[in-house]
Parts: sequence; structure tokens; C-alpha cells
Amino acid sequence: MAGDRVPEIMSFRCSTESTATLSLEVSNYLRIKDMGVRESVSSPVFKLGGYDWEIKFFPGGRHDEDDGYASCYLWCLSQGDHDHDVSVGLALSMLHKKSQEPVVSFVVSNRVFSSGKYGYFIWGLHKFVDKAKLESLSQEGDGGCFTILCVLTVTNESPQPPMDLPGDLEGMLRGERGMDVTFKVGGQEYRAHRFVLAARSPVFSAMLFGPMAEKDMRCLDIADMHPLIFKKMLHYIYTGSLPKCGAYSAAEMQHLLVAADRYGLETLKLGCEDELCEKLDAKTITTSMKLADQHGCKRLKDACLEFVSKGRRRLRPRVDRLNTSY
Repeated sequence: MAGDRVPEIMSFRCSTESTATLSLEVSNYLRIKDMGVRESVSSPVFKLGGYDWEIKFFPGGRHDEDDGYASCYLWCLSQGDHDHDVSVGLALSMLHKKSQEPVVSFVVSNRVFSSGKYGYFIWGLHKFVDKAKLESLSQEGDGGCFTILCVLTVTNESPQPPMDLPGDLEGMLRGERGMDVTFKVGGQEYRAHRFVLAARSPVFSAMLFGPMAEKDMRCLDIADMHPLIFKKMLHYIYTGSLPKCGAYSAAEMQHLLVAADRYGLETLKLGCEDELCEKLDAKTITTSMKLADQHGCKRLKDACLEFVSKGRRRLRPRVDRLNTSY
């Protein structure tokens, strides 16, 4: 009946919070200040909220660009034991033991440690504290005694009712019901649901519903893309993952990166970029560098430059030996 109030459908979730203070003792900073980039000292492993946690301190920084700073990270060591995300709040600080004054302090109200292939189970500050400041404080006679503290709160939620949304959407893609748009790609035809495409891709949204879209558009031609790449991209649009068909080659990842950039699929693009960084070798470095420039992939470009730089360093001693033999 008109005017009747539609009952609100509510979902209830029970959550519990666990809080503890993790610590890492730096007993003599002057002894470790010259450690190299990516070298670290670690705290004991702490168990909190069903997860194992560890603090890692990098006196020389975690990345090459961290020159002049020490880095500090919180590591979740239990990512392989859980298939869901964990939400935490944390306060990370460094205390000078002699003066009992804080050297630096940072508060993060909410951070999600994500599981999955492209998730991240670490969080930290690559420019945690100025190394010059630590050296100055270490000249007070104790060699530099500091305590790194992390007040960590882990929020656990009760299990939700079973849900398989990606599986249901994959079933929609395999089925025929409700499909209202067809793509012609290299002689192959693929059908899909325009509302799903528009919700996932800003480019498809403009093509199908934008001001320039033709009314009742039913068929679209896709040029300059291999049919199998389009099919894999379509699977990702529906399910958030690529089809499981063995290891993907570097060439497939390169083509998928181009497709992802073309249709505004940023998460897929980042995933392909990460994969290409792992697959860099002498055969792929040229095309990967070109792709990084053309599609604005900073991480991939940095990885390519580092790969080339390492190659030059390996070659230099050989040249020197050749020169000294004459």
C-alpha cells in the first residue's frame, strides 16, 4: 500500500577488541647505525587477536630512497593462516631510555591488513626517524638506548554467514540470463551485463551510459586486443580475480596491464605491475620499461631501473679484468 513503510533490513555483527603493547629494545644504536638498506632488527613475536605480530626496525632504511632516515614497520606474520582482512588501530613511537622522552610518535586510527595475492600484511613508516637525531642522542654516554613501542588494538568480528559473491557473479558470466550487450573481439563474441561493466569500469560506464552512448546499444567492437585477453579481463571485472589456468607468462601480464589501463581497472593494473616486477629478466626488461613509461607504472619503472643498474654493476668487474690483462 502507498505510504507503507518498507521494513529496514539490518545485519548484526559482534566485534571484540584486543589491545597490547609491543616493544623492541635497541640497546646500542651506534653499533647498528651502519647496517645496510633493507637490513633490520626484530622484536620478539607477539600474539594478539589470533594473529602473530612483529616490529622490524631498519637503521639504514627499508628503501634506497630512505637515505638519512631509519624505517620502522609492523609485520603481521599470520597472513597464511587467515583468509580475511584484519582491522587494527596503532600508536607507534620511539622512547629515549636515558631522558625518558619520546623521540618520535605516530598514531593511526585504523589500518586494514589485507589478505589475498595483492594484499599487504605490513604497515610502517619508511621515514620513521632522522638518523642524525638518533646519532645526536646517542652521544650522551649510553651509545644510544631506545625503545620502540607499538600500542596495538586488533578488532575481531564474528564470522559472517557464508557468501560467495565472486562465485555467483562468475555463474552470471557463464550463463545467458539477463545479458544485454555483446562484444566482438578478433572474430570472437562475448556477452555481458552492462550494469556490471558500468559499475566496475568508468570507461565502460561512459561507453554504455554516457552522453555519447547510443540508445539501446547492443553490440560493440573492441579493436587492438586479443580475444583471450579480453575474456580474462571480463572474468576479472565480474569476480575480482583472474581465471585459474596455471602460471601467467610475462607477455600475458603485459597485455592485461594494457587492457586494465585502457578500461580504468586500477586494481588489476597494480596486480599486473607487481607480477611484471617479479618476472623481470633480460628478455622482458625492454618491453616492461616501455610499458611503464606509456602507462604511468612507477613501481614497474623503478624495478626496471634497478634491474638495469644491477646488470651494469655485475658487468663492471669483467671489464676491469679485461683491461688489466693487457
